[in-house]
Amino acid sequence: MAVTDFFDRGWRAHPDRAAFIAGERAFTYTEIGELSCRVGNALLGRGIKPEAKGAVLAGNDPLAWACVLGMWRAGMAWVPVNPAYPEEEIQRLLDSFDCEVLFCHEQFLPIVEKLRPELKQLHTVVSLGADTQAVPAADAIVLQSFTEGASNALPDYIPEQDSLAGIMPTGGTTGAPKGAMNTHRSLSVSALHHMFAAPYAGDEPIVHLVAAPMTHAAGTLTLPVTARGGTVVVMSRPDPLVLLDLIEKHQVTELYLPPTVIYRLLETPGIEERDFSSLRYFTYGAAPMSTEKLRRAIEVFGPVMFQGYGQAEAPTAIAFLRPEEHFRNGEIADDTRLSATGRPAPLVRVEILDDTNNILPPGETGEICVRGDLVMKGYYKAPDKTAETIIDGWLHTGDVGYLDHEGFLHITDRKKDMIISGGFNVYPSEVEQVIWTHPAVQDCAVIGTPHPDWGEAVTAVVELNDGAQLTEEELVAYCRPKLGGIKTPKKIVFVDALPRSANGKVLKKDIREPFWRGHERRI
Repeated sequence: MAVTDFFDRGWRAHPDRAAFIAGERAFTYTEIGELSCRVGNALLGRGIKPEAKGAVLAGNDPLAWACVLGMWRAGMAWVPVNPAYPEEEIQRLLDSFDCEVLFCHEQFLPIVEKLRPELKQLHTVVSLGADTQAVPAADAIVLQSFTEGASNALPDYIPEQDSLAGIMPTGGTTGAPKGAMNTHRSLSVSALHHMFAAPYAGDEPIVHLVAAPMTHAAGTLTLPVTARGGTVVVMSRPDPLVLLDLIEKHQVTELYLPPTVIYRLLETPGIEERDFSSLRYFTYGAAPMSTEKLRRAIEVFGPVMFQGYGQAEAPTAIAFLRPEEHFRNGEIADDTRLSATGRPAPLVRVEILDDTNNILPPGETGEICVRGDLVMKGYYKAPDKTAETIIDGWLHTGDVGYLDHEGFLHITDRKKDMIISGGFNVYPSEVEQVIWTHPAVQDCAVIGTPHPDWGEAVTAVVELNDGAQLTEEELVAYCRPKLGGIKTPKKIVFVDALPRSANGKVLKKDIREPFWRGHERRI
């Protein structure tokens, strides 16, 4: 099936229902569907070839998402580009992934005009502005003019399941991003996994709130919603108070946020008095979450927390920890369960492999490896990186972990993040879980820093809650009884804010860089 089939299923069943709501404006399935068809037919009419690359440079906007659907209808491959990226990163992604077509919000056209001389492949820029009389920058054509005369009907072209549907930049938290080539098949399996893991009964309403950037996982998470005729409420920018208001106003049943944003949301004054009775699934993922703060989230939002584990190479849906799995015997589960990432999804096989690619038994730690239709084709124009990552059909995720005897997958850490101190392996996530429990701590990142005797010293970089005070000595004393001498941080650095990507992930490579400048270590 094609990725657009997920939207079209909802369109056929509920043509006049609101597919998207942005502010006070509702867009029906027919409005978004017909616009996406006009975009697709206009692209095909201009001779766009299958698997040509296209991007959308825009904030969260239903019209921008309709352009993504339109590119898929024309057989193009979508390159997600977050407008929050610095200009040089936008240029690098568009150039490295050979983007030929760019749909762009008006306010970003000056950036595109500046970058366009360096983008040799880019031949078409379409402005999402409404003013057809204005002359947009960057030699752009206004969307209404671009689609003028194009048919509202479904394009005749139907992409093959194994054709390229997207080049997803990798997270970039440990190095320069690569481009994971995902197909219509892999993105469809991702959507199906979410439908399996987060079911609804009969005509139960589905209202999905998008607060994270639709340029990444939050966009593809709308596919299982629209497949079931649900409504997607779109936030143009993150704002905790607005988010809480929208949950109540629209009776939101599901949303996704990364852990760092959930931490801040939990600090919102008066959050305990808010009405979250409509919520069914509050998805968290993209980074490890403090089990202490997860307990707090369950107490505040109810028994709705839902973890998803995936990566660009196997998008969003390798494993899930469902709401009821956060509990044992009617009580919130202990850390052993809450620290799990869930059970593997049904259409993938997940195993733990050792350094010689042998499958390890339950309880033994090794690299998490995945195979199946969820896995990418490879990295764009990087066969050497592909060969290092996909070996004998197994995607090597770079995550270290184990499967327990109940079939739950646990992520111990990123393989590249492991600290070797005095010959002992220290997993940063274990140390971070302890630091997160301190009431003064908002967030933290644990890294190894150079040490003349031990090789690496366990170092914590800590962001405190607003108004909180804590000394290095106090935090070390708090950690030592729980971690012992080897794992307790030897150095604590307090910062106003940890560096994060546009998607909310803590950038450990940026944290490590000044410590390791002039020293030999992979960053």
